[in-house]
Amino acid sequence: MMTRERLGALALNALLPVVVLAGWWWWSRDSGSVYFPPLTAILESLWDVWMQERLTSDVVPSLRRMFTGYAVAIVFGIAVGVVLARVHALGRALNPIVQFSRSIPPVALVPVAVLLLGIGDTMKIALIAFVCFFPVLLNTIDGVRSVNQTLEDMARTFRLTARQRLVSLLLPSAAPQIFAGMRIALAVAFILMIVTEMVAATNGIGHATLSYQTRFRISAMWSGMILLAVLGYLFNAVFVAIERRVLRWHYQMTRSSQGV
Repeated sequence: MMTRERLGALALNALLPVVVLAGWWWWSRDSGSVYFPPLTAILESLWDVWMQERLTSDVVPSLRRMFTGYAVAIVFGIAVGVVLARVHALGRALNPIVQFSRSIPPVALVPVAVLLLGIGDTMKIALIAFVCFFPVLLNTIDGVRSVNQTLEDMARTFRLTARQRLVSLLLPSAAPQIFAGMRIALAVAFILMIVTEMVAATNGIGHATLSYQTRFRISAMWSGMILLAVLGYLFNAVFVAIERRVLRWHYQMTRSSQGV
């Protein structure tokens, strides 16, 4: 029964993309416009350009920079968030700086990052890590501070060490909110990867896509946009799958409390 429901859900999710692609193919099949080439030409460029010609020179470096910055943001965001949530005086003292820093539009930081760090990988990784740090940090703080006081009292009663409380109580209880911050940070990291490569880079998906536009290789430009859309969709799908697996206990508790 569950398998039938899942197949039905998958079919429903795939319905609109299939309709859009079919409509795009039909509308563009005889297109003579330079700016809107046929979908078949775009898909051919997607394979020839991105899966063969530029896979190792642009796609791989882009993903490496993005995930490196994202990983750094997660590690430091969770670590600092736990400290600020537990040490209330420090959290209150640093809160104005945190709120000010997170309010700066990420795109506005690109010129400053280029000025200070150049246009190499270091600038892109550092900027992605800095901007993605705040969603993880703030959600970690809220998650740790919202831990049930009864559980805290039980931990003190059983005389759990600080490490045991962190691993067995604080992080598991805050995990749903931490994952929410990580999901936001993933989307931000993806956007910044593209923006930094379009503004200041010598390689990468964003740089190559913009280069194709300036060189009037329109099919390749469109294929770059499709590649970015597919990557964004896949990143989100993989993250959701990991989240559901890690937080399976949380979803089971939620369904039980709702009587489902």
